[in-house]
Amino acid sequence: MFWVPLLLLAWAVAGVTCLRLCLAAVRGAAMADPGPDTGAGRDLTLYEAAFLSGGPARVADVTLIAMARQRRLLLAHTGWATVVDPRGRDEMERSVIGAIGPQGQSPLAPVRAAAAAADAVRGISERLVGAGLAVPDDAGTSVVDAVRQVRLAVPAVAGLGAVALLMPVASEMPRPLVALWFVLPLVLTLGCLAIARFEVLPYSPWASPAGARLLGALPHGTDDDRAYLTTVAVRGLRAVGEPELRAAFAHRGSHEAH
Repeated sequence: MFWVPLLLLAWAVAGVTCLRLCLAAVRGAAMADPGPDTGAGRDLTLYEAAFLSGGPARVADVTLIAMARQRRLLLAHTGWATVVDPRGRDEMERSVIGAIGPQGQSPLAPVRAAAAAADAVRGISERLVGAGLAVPDDAGTSVVDAVRQVRLAVPAVAGLGAVALLMPVASEMPRPLVALWFVLPLVLTLGCLAIARFEVLPYSPWASPAGARLLGALPHGTDDDRAYLTTVAVRGLRAVGEPELRAAFAHRGSHEAH
C-alpha cells in the first residue's frame, strides 16, 4: 500500500494549486476591477501601455527603442548602448541616460535592469494602480503565477502516478485501479487549466481587467512611429523590425550582467 501516500501527495499538489488559481482569479477580479467604467475615456501613454503589457522591463525596453529610433541613443549589435544626446526628454529617458553612466557607454543588460528599477517606473505603477488599471503589488499570487503552478502540478501528479505503478511492491490493488486513482487528480489539474484557458487567459500579471480593456483598444501597426512603438509596448521585443536593434537586445556577451 505504499502507493497510498503517493496518491495523497498527488491530491495535495493538485488541490492546493487549483485552489490557489481559484482564489487568485476571485481576488484579482475583486481588487483590480472596481467597475466597468474604470479607465473609461482615459488614453494610455506609451509607458503605461508598456507597463500593463510587460511590466517594468517592458517600459525600459520601449524607452531604449524609442531613443534609438530617434538617433539619441545608439544600440550596437554587440550589445552596447552609447548616448548620442545626453538630454533626456522625460523622467524615463533621464533614468536610462543615468543608468548608462557618465562615460556615455555601457553594456545594454545592466542599463535595462537599472532603468526597469528606476523611480520613474515605480511612479508609473503607482499611477496605474491608483486608477484601477494595474494590479497592486500586494494583491498576492497573480492569476498568471497560479496558472504556472497548476501547469507544474500536471507533470508532478503524473510522475507520482508513474512511481506508484513502477514500484516493485506487492499490492492487493490491481495496477489499473491504482492508475485510475491517480488519473482523478490529473483530471482536476487539467480541468482547471482548461477553464483558465477560456475564462481567464489571456491575462497580464500587471494589468487589471480595466487595464486590459484599454490595451485591447490601442491601435497597432507600423504606419508611423507612435503606432510602431505602441506595437512594441504591447507585444514586446518580438515586434521589433530593425535587425540591428534585435541583435542588440539578443546579444549575450560575457561582459553583460544578467
